[in-house]
Order: sequence, then structure tokens, then C-alpha cells
Amino acid sequence: MSRAKGNIAEDRACAYLDENGFMIIERNFYSRFGEIDIIATKESVLHFIEVKSGLDYELAIQNITRSKLRKLIRTGNTFLKKNKLDVNFTYDAIVVTPQRVELVENITI
Repeated sequence: MSRAKGNIAEDRACAYLDENGFMIIERNFYSRFGEIDIIATKESVLHFIEVKSGLDYELAIQNITRSKLRKLIRTGNTFLKKNKLDVNFTYDAIVVTPQRVELVENITI
């Protein structure tokens, strides 16, 4: 996927989060382990969010691999340590398709 398409998907994901009571903390947080697309908070829980887009839900969600999840977790831990945070957190995904935007909480493989 091109960076431009990725940015459009992330913009749609951020709009969805805003509409559903999340506060965006940071976008595109990088560490030596990888990148987190969106970091947001809602009701005292920090959400590390991977955005995936595709023509349909199945194609998009299948792009969250074991390797990608490991990188997401390591990068989330880096963010917590860097900011000296001791908070409740979760690793989530937002799937963006032409028809809808859907939040998938607590992703695991």
C-alpha cells in the first residue's frame, strides 16, 4: 500500500476514534523496533493501534502477522518506558475498508 493510501486510512481511523470518545495522543510513533500508527486514550486506558486497510475486512485483518504484533508490542513497551507511564493499556487494530471502519480490541495471535 502506498503511503498516501495509508495516510487516508489513518485519517479515517482517527476520525472514527474522535467520534467514539478517544483522545489521540500521538500518530506514527517510531522506535528501533517498529511503528505504532495511533496511540490514543479512552477512559484511562491507553490504546496502541495498528491501522490496516483493504478492499474487505478479511484482506485487511490478515495483514496483522505474528511478526507485526511482536513489533507493535515491543514498540508499545518502548513508548511506556520513554514516557515513564504505569497505566492500563491494550493493543488494538482498526480495519478500514471502503464501506466501514471497525475497531478490534485486544488483538492477539
